[in-house]
Amino acid sequence: MGFLSPWFLAGLAAVGLPVWLHLLRKHKATPIPFSSLMFFERRAQSSIKHRRLRYLVLFALRALLFALLALAFAHPYIQRALLPASRAGEVTVVAIDNSLSMRAAGLLAQAKNQAKSELSALHPGARAQVLAFASRVEALSELTDDRAALAAAVDAAAASDGRTSFAALARSLNSMAQSLHRPLRVLLYSDMQQSGMPAAFNDLRLDAGIALEPHPLTSRPAPNFTVENVVAPGRVYSGAKTRVLATVAGFNTAQAARTVSLTLNGRVIESKTATVTESGRATVEFDSLEVPYGRNRGAVAVDSADALPDDDTFYFSVERADPRRALFVHGPDDTRGFLYFKTALEASGQSAFAVEAAAADQAAGVAPSQYAFVIISDVGPLAEPFEKSLRAYVSQGGSVLVALGHNSKAGARVPVAGLAVQGTRFADREGDDFQSAAALDPSHPSIRQNNRWDDVKFYRAIRIDPGAARTVARLTDGTPLLVDEPLGAGHVLVFASTLDNIDNDFPLHASFVPFIAQTANYLGHQNAGPSAATVGGFAELRENGEKAAAVDVVDPKGERVFSLAQAATVRNLQFTMDGFYDIRRPSGRNELVAVNADRRESDLTPASPDTLRLWQNTASGAVGGGPAAEEKSRQPLWWYVMLAALACGLAESWLGNRHLSVDQEAP
Repeated sequence: MGFLSPWFLAGLAAVGLPVWLHLLRKHKATPIPFSSLMFFERRAQSSIKHRRLRYLVLFALRALLFALLALAFAHPYIQRALLPASRAGEVTVVAIDNSLSMRAAGLLAQAKNQAKSELSALHPGARAQVLAFASRVEALSELTDDRAALAAAVDAAAASDGRTSFAALARSLNSMAQSLHRPLRVLLYSDMQQSGMPAAFNDLRLDAGIALEPHPLTSRPAPNFTVENVVAPGRVYSGAKTRVLATVAGFNTAQAARTVSLTLNGRVIESKTATVTESGRATVEFDSLEVPYGRNRGAVAVDSADALPDDDTFYFSVERADPRRALFVHGPDDTRGFLYFKTALEASGQSAFAVEAAAADQAAGVAPSQYAFVIISDVGPLAEPFEKSLRAYVSQGGSVLVALGHNSKAGARVPVAGLAVQGTRFADREGDDFQSAAALDPSHPSIRQNNRWDDVKFYRAIRIDPGAARTVARLTDGTPLLVDEPLGAGHVLVFASTLDNIDNDFPLHASFVPFIAQTANYLGHQNAGPSAATVGGFAELRENGEKAAAVDVVDPKGERVFSLAQAATVRNLQFTMDGFYDIRRPSGRNELVAVNADRRESDLTPASPDTLRLWQNTASGAVGGGPAAEEKSRQPLWWYVMLAALACGLAESWLGNRHLSVDQEAP
């Protein structure tokens, strides 16, 4: 309680007036006439009885009246904590972290218990919603005031393999506040992992109507070992033993020796002991892996003996197959292009393809479907049956690379692709009138890893009309150099020069080898999908021309990810759990993708309290490092004091008159 005019409290001194009236006022004796005092004995009369308080109730009323008047003039008030008017209709949001790190030491169960306790304490009619979040946010309930439904939603929060992303949560909360047009009180239950904080702190910014209340479930970092990474080939093409390299990491750990095991298809191949330094790393090398034919499921595990065993295993997939055949069709007595192509492919370490050469007249009876891809190297017009079979091959998902040279005449058509040939651009090798590659599309698989062709000289280039095809590279005069033409489910890649060193000096430059290797992988669909991925990542399931074909995906639990209707239309797959995904594509290309949890989840270090306070303060509605500050309201009391003084005055008047009449009637 406080006083607006505390100096009026000096009026409390008036309480002494009733005391003076009842006790200290001088006693006056009333003279009574008497004839003679000779028979009276002289003695001192005590005045104590005259100084006793009389009429105690009347005295109390008078003292209280003066005290109440002094208090009323001092303007007393009390402060009351009120919900700000701006937070009227506030909605409670319960956000439960269900990322991988919440599996440690029963943290998720603690979060659920605390959340249900908080929900049960909400006042009747208060609305709330339950969210679960890791790398993405999932609504577990509708916005409701049904306590039973909210409690059931909390119980439904299941542990995931995703990585904590507080930035994703902040974006979702801001979106909710904007769509609901209501202030939000956010109860956040998490281990507050430091690795879940974004690199840019501005990504955590909350709107003004959001009051964040973090409930950290742990305050100190927990020690944890994990297999951080595994390096293994995705495909092998021989029976030789394969090397696997694993990295074991310790977070907040003392130095320790750990056993690391390599398994393939559920069978332990080899175990080794690794000494992990304090909060450090150790590398383990396995050299005894013999890969059988087909797609194989591999894993490296560590005996961590810590609170989070779910990150002790790292999965990888490896496929053994024979090299796939590729057909190189060339003109009569022209094998230079084949020599350069094959040599570049071997120099890249690429053993996935075995390239076979054939002259154009010899290839007429060859079935293209036997080959991973086909190269047509400056052969001019193809025999009609062979070109027809090539077009059917491409439409069904095959790929063809067409290199153009002096046999391409103006007015003709590019074999298989059907693009119009407009003429030839020629320069003398002795002069400086050559062309260079001026514009390259680095997103195309053929040049994604090496897009520096500046020093390559092109003396002859065939001018073609790309039409609606994708132009991947152009020369300095604007002539299309590399064009990608989709045809059905496949592609025709057109290179407007030769693959030898006659019309250009491309084979003499270092950029030629990666170009050939990447183009072979692209044409042979070696890059169709990843052999390893991280939880939360995506895989592309179909290309142009495959819209009506079903893609069958089986998750690590052995369940189909998509329904029949979805399988025919879906274009992308998001990996939501660790383990092996079996992807069966409509073109017959199948992949076994090993998916692992993001190893940043293995660092169980919590964010500092200062970081959490800064996050709370990003909302203008949050003050002083806590939830939205309570507004204080002064509730005046002087009116009630004046009413009490009036009642006291009336009682004093009535009681005083009564006592006065009694005194007057006394003899």
